[in-house]
Order: sequence, then structure tokens, then C-alpha cells
Amino acid sequence: MDRNVDIFLSKAEKWQEEMEKLRSICLDCGLTEELKWGQPCYTLNNKNIVIIGELKDNCALSFFKGALLYDAEGILTAPGENTQSGRWVKFSSVKEIAEMEPILKAYIYEAIEVEKAGLNVILKTTADFPIPEEFQLKLDAIPALKTAFYALTPGRQRAYLLHFSAPKQSKTRSARVEQYIPQILSGKGLNDDYIPSEKSKNRIKKP
Repeated sequence: MDRNVDIFLSKAEKWQEEMEKLRSICLDCGLTEELKWGQPCYTLNNKNIVIIGELKDNCALSFFKGALLYDAEGILTAPGENTQSGRWVKFSSVKEIAEMEPILKAYIYEAIEVEKAGLNVILKTTADFPIPEEFQLKLDAIPALKTAFYALTPGRQRAYLLHFSAPKQSKTRSARVEQYIPQILSGKGLNDDYIPSEKSKNRIKKP
């Protein structure tokens, strides 16, 4: 057990009991506990297997390579429509988790075997994501923008393409493109200028 996870759970504003129950299930499966990205994470030989998340309306057990699991019970869902690898199960009560404990353990053991076998999700490349017309016009018109965009890491490129493509209206897509041109030209990703709130910065204090 990791002391930082103890601190995290002691300070949890919601779903404390639910996350404690998920924690015990993960530890029962022989995984190593760490605090990663401010959340309890469970690993095997330093490879991420599952992570527990505190959400607004529920808590979740997320499988890093959930897309590779058989999901015989049909309980896994993707956190977002563009999520390629991860899958999660959300809960809103300890009773719900307790009733699913055997199933959750079976899924965790399957995830462990997936990791031991060295299996990986085949992820889409940047070339698989369409470039919105509004952004393509800017890339063609501003050579420096095109150079800066393709100098970004593939992950940052995909984040921008998904963000620019999301709105249904061309006017909104164009506005998003205009908003982020300076950021792209400065070599930054979509969220590189994100500043954590004081609450999130102070949530976990190392002993």
C-alpha cells in the first residue's frame, strides 16, 4: 500500500468508501499501488494496468488497455468517443462494487495476462485523422503555421485536429482555429498552457 494513496483517499470529497473498495480489489489481485496523475494507479512490473478515478457523479475503475479485453459482461465503455485504448466501469455505491467484485477481479486478471503477453492496442496515427477544411486553409495560407504544426508531437497534432473538428458549424471551427494559431506557432500543444487550480495543486500534499 502506498502512503500517498492513503492521503489521497483521506482527502477525497466524494466516493471515498467506493474508492477504498476498488482499492482493496486491485490489491487483492496482486498489483503494485502508486499515486500517478493524482490518482491511485495499479501496476505490474511498472506497467499500468488499472487506475481509480474520482468523478463528479461517480467513481471509475479504468483499464489502460481495456480495448483488448474480451468484456464478456459488457460492462466496459470508452471515456470519450475518441478514446482508443482505455475503457472504464463507473460506480455510484459500495454495494454496486461489492456485487461486481468477482467480475472486476476476473477483468483485472485478464488485463494482467494481456500485459504479460505484451499485447498493445494498435492506435490510429495522425494521418488517420481528417484535417478540418478551416484548418487546412490556414495551413496552406501560412507556411510558418504548417511548419510549426508538423513539428509538434503526433499526440499534440491529434489533440488539435480533434478539437478543431468537434464543432458542427464551420463558423465555430474557424473560431477555434484562429484562437489556437498563436499557440501552435509558439510550439505548444492544446493543453500546454493549462494552469491547475489551487484546489487541484493542494489536493495531494507529499508527507
